[in-house]
Amino acid sequence: MPYVHLVFTIPHTLAPLALHNKKRLYDLLFRASAETLLEIATDPKHLGAEIGFFSVLHTWGQNLMHHPHIHCVIPAGGLSLNYKNWIHPRYRFFLPRGVLADVFRGKFLDGLKQAFRRGELSLTGELQFLAGEKAFRAFLRTVHRHRWVVDVKPPFGGPEYVLKYLAHYTHRVAISNQRLVSLAERKVTFRWKDYRDAGKHKLMTLTVDEFLRRFLLHTLPRGFIRIRFFGFMANRRRANLLPICKNLLAVNSQQLPTPEITQTDKPPTWLCPLCGGPMVVIQRLTAEQIFAEFLKQTKHVDTS
Repeated sequence: MPYVHLVFTIPHTLAPLALHNKKRLYDLLFRASAETLLEIATDPKHLGAEIGFFSVLHTWGQNLMHHPHIHCVIPAGGLSLNYKNWIHPRYRFFLPRGVLADVFRGKFLDGLKQAFRRGELSLTGELQFLAGEKAFRAFLRTVHRHRWVVDVKPPFGGPEYVLKYLAHYTHRVAISNQRLVSLAERKVTFRWKDYRDAGKHKLMTLTVDEFLRRFLLHTLPRGFIRIRFFGFMANRRRANLLPICKNLLAVNSQQLPTPEITQTDKPPTWLCPLCGGPMVVIQRLTAEQIFAEFLKQTKHVDTS
């Protein structure tokens, strides 16, 4: 079964407010994105089903600057509201991204209004100008006019791709060791991908102080949970609902013929980095088999 990958991002103008109110705004980011997905999926105009998914909080971009966003991984479909059928999505990208973005914006800004009314936001230092109700409302109107992004990624091909995603993104903070290049003369050099320049790989050099400042932007409040489960994957519901999902999917796979996959069904999982065409798995080899093949080929190489 394919899995869908969505990313909910808040406008950059909210980043200072998030830094001063990490727990409050990151909790709101989780809640607003999850409620948006559950609400739109339940609507019979879009899917008419109960979905399940997990969400992962990221607060960084490739250059280590503050960039709060939520990654959501969702099985492509959901349980009918009477739990008797598995509903397949009618849209190519699971749910309409424009609707998702509008609803997400409304829920997030409404949550901010409520937090302000209850006096739950820290508005000190550079945010002191927002302490008055009139100024805060004007700030929210400005944020509302910004472009709110819900990025719908190409679907995963199956569980193995979900595991690959998890391995790369769920237990890392800000930067992996593999991206670090050097530490010399109190400067740190690391690799990063510049998405504004066609995703080109580049090197960035920062002073040690600036590198540490950027890294520490992404420390979370003590005890904060940055991987959460919702819908039929929620902790209190999965024991009852996941077996129903598995049974319905097993019945569907036995009763329905496997459709031929065409380019119009879903985008290819892998693309050739040279020509951009779809890549097809011909054979899978273990490390031992690859090494044996290498030895076989080297026997035919003339080293004289």
